[in-house]
Amino acid sequence: MATKFLETALAAKKRSEMDKNLDRSFIWLTRIFALAIAATLLWIALQVAIAAWPAIQEFGINFLVASNWNPVNNDYGVLPAIYGTLMSSLIGLILAVPIGVGTAILLSEDFLPSELRLVLVFLVELLAAIPSVIYGVWGIFVLIPILTNLGKWLHNYLGWLPIFSSSPTGPGMLPAGIILAIMTLPIITAISRDALISVPSSLRQAALGIGATRWETIFQVIIPAAFSGIVGAVMLALGRAMGETMAVTMLIGNANNINISLLAPSNTISSLLANQFAEASGFTSFRFNVCSFSSIYIDANSQYSSRVYCDAGTKTINLILNIQYSDPRLLQEVGNISGICLVQYSNRLDYDFFFSTKKPDSFPFVFPDII
Repeated sequence: MATKFLETALAAKKRSEMDKNLDRSFIWLTRIFALAIAATLLWIALQVAIAAWPAIQEFGINFLVASNWNPVNNDYGVLPAIYGTLMSSLIGLILAVPIGVGTAILLSEDFLPSELRLVLVFLVELLAAIPSVIYGVWGIFVLIPILTNLGKWLHNYLGWLPIFSSSPTGPGMLPAGIILAIMTLPIITAISRDALISVPSSLRQAALGIGATRWETIFQVIIPAAFSGIVGAVMLALGRAMGETMAVTMLIGNANNINISLLAPSNTISSLLANQFAEASGFTSFRFNVCSFSSIYIDANSQYSSRVYCDAGTKTINLILNIQYSDPRLLQEVGNISGICLVQYSNRLDYDFFFSTKKPDSFPFVFPDII
């Protein structure tokens, strides 16, 4: 009887070849997806490196350790922005991690009625859906006035500490750090709660069975078992904090200097991009619409001289800049030159100049050495 029962159990556990093939296919499919994620990250890093290579050749490692930012003199240093990015993110995580993990424990245990926990979970996840510009506006009109009064008190009584050594002026590192803590809080809370809930109940029951108290079970069994998920939540929050743009730009003060005081204005990489990208000019060719009648070709292969040519184009005319060395003085002349082409030299232009689809062999006029 026992032998027959064992044969029946083994026969029931025997799997078909199709099931085995499906399992193998699923394993290889997940491997392909995992490798695709890694390949995508490497491809992004490679593309960024290729696009940044002209700037790396021009400025070298000094770009990362210099503090000056003067486009007129072609002098760039990003060290204050790196410092501001790391410091503001650190402040945000110091404030958000304890609160977020504590809230996750509260929402994953039965400290509260299930109906109330459901409402609180919904409200926490709703915080993640608020646009960052709304956080920035709230920070300007609500958070900064509160922190300004608090900062004056800290500066008056604790000004001997380096972190409170400067007088608050409104926007600064502290408001930016606090707003980042608020923005990363739902990420830490939601993911940490999911990690805590996914811990098998058998671990809890075993800990309680050997005499552990409830808090001993939470801190010595549940949290260590969910530690990898909590770390993942903190890393996602760190990425959100370091990449946040609008809210930080509105609150940090955008001062390109390094100041250890939390009450002083600072800068971040993302806010520097938001403020400077509109005036940025690259090291390679780009197009920019000037007017509906003329095109200007600027040849700036030399760092010291440039030649500007007015040329015919199609009806969709573009301004083409071939600039090897970014110089704001060159860009300031663009608008003036486009007007000169149409007004001062209008008697030298004909129909073919405006509407010819081929680039002429010679140009009606030349503006040499505009810089």
